[in-house]
Amino acid sequence: MKIKRAKSSGSVLVELGPHEVRLPLEQSGRLPGFQLRKILVPLDFSQCSRKALAYAIPLAKQFDAALILLNVVEPCYPTGDAMGLDAAFVTDQARQAAGKEMAVWLQEEVPEGVEAQSVVRIGSPYDEIVHVAENMGLDLIVLSTHGRTGIKHVVLGSITEKVVRHATCPVLVVREREHEFIAEA
Repeated sequence: MKIKRAKSSGSVLVELGPHEVRLPLEQSGRLPGFQLRKILVPLDFSQCSRKALAYAIPLAKQFDAALILLNVVEPCYPTGDAMGLDAAFVTDQARQAAGKEMAVWLQEEVPEGVEAQSVVRIGSPYDEIVHVAENMGLDLIVLSTHGRTGIKHVVLGSITEKVVRHATCPVLVVREREHEFIAEA
């Protein structure tokens, strides 16, 4: 494959060799469009996840897609002095609190006219994100990354990285600090 600058400004020309895969064209000679029907937005209620939602909303509007907002509550595993805690009770309280916060986000962050629903799951965040996307037949996942590096990345891991590796649909990753391409309405 060769990529060259075209004679018209701002354009590129892609030349494929005889054995390279060609993109399927519609009868009109254009590349086929894609349709988004359902977009998953995992939320941890941070500013980062608010930013991911800010990217997902215009996509939902443009494609008349539904948003599925997901929060995953990690189960409580008491250790040391907390061994006397009722883990199931603590986890259920966290699930209920997440459900209330999701209702607030649906009300305050999602504009009228955008179809949206919330889902709260208990489990490993990356597992639940991947399973919800697959089981609900979602077309796109829009999630944020805190951009942790070094020891924080090693210790905490990267949920985003695992989702990108294992998701069965495309993933749009929104970084905490990046060049913005969404405009204020």
